[in-house]
Amino acid sequence: MSQEKTQENLTLKERQLLLRLARRAIEAAAAGRPLPQIDLESLPERLREPRACFVTIHTKNGELRGCTGVLVARLPLAQEVIQTAAQTALRDPRFPPVTPEEVPELDIEISILTPPQPLHFSDPRELPRLIRPGIDGVTLFRGPYRATFLPQVWERISDPVEFLDMLSQKMGLPPRAWMFPGMQAEVYQVESFSEKELADEAPPPG
Repeated sequence: MSQEKTQENLTLKERQLLLRLARRAIEAAAAGRPLPQIDLESLPERLREPRACFVTIHTKNGELRGCTGVLVARLPLAQEVIQTAAQTALRDPRFPPVTPEEVPELDIEISILTPPQPLHFSDPRELPRLIRPGIDGVTLFRGPYRATFLPQVWERISDPVEFLDMLSQKMGLPPRAWMFPGMQAEVYQVESFSEKELADEAPPPG
């Protein structure tokens, strides 16, 4: 997916390394083993920088099997990917934990987030024209309620109003809750890549 980015993209080797770490973490989590340990000093500088990320896993049929992440950077990226991958495998409340038998058939996707930027508006009804379909991930929050949609969600919800309606429901509120007084919003962009995409892009052998 091509999204607007404010930071330089990772190299192919850096993407491959993060995907390997995510797969190792999911394998370990599913088997009940300790998560992989890494030597940060041996990694490229960009993988040592604190970055927020999400890890999404799909079945071989393309069905969602889990997606969790963090919106604010807290750990070096490589460590964040390991922790988030394990959490996605075991703790997405929408799905049962991933089993060891499933792991070989899963496709792993990593989304690396830019720092969130607040949207400024005097009337929440302005929101649909402030968000950019196909580019922005959106977080809504009001009091104890908070939810986010990654930019990838635009692939199945292209209308901004419907996008916000569905995000409101993800918060546990009615569809038009994004128009409630006091609603706040942030946007971010992602660099996303998956095992399947990298395999499809690889040159043929020979």
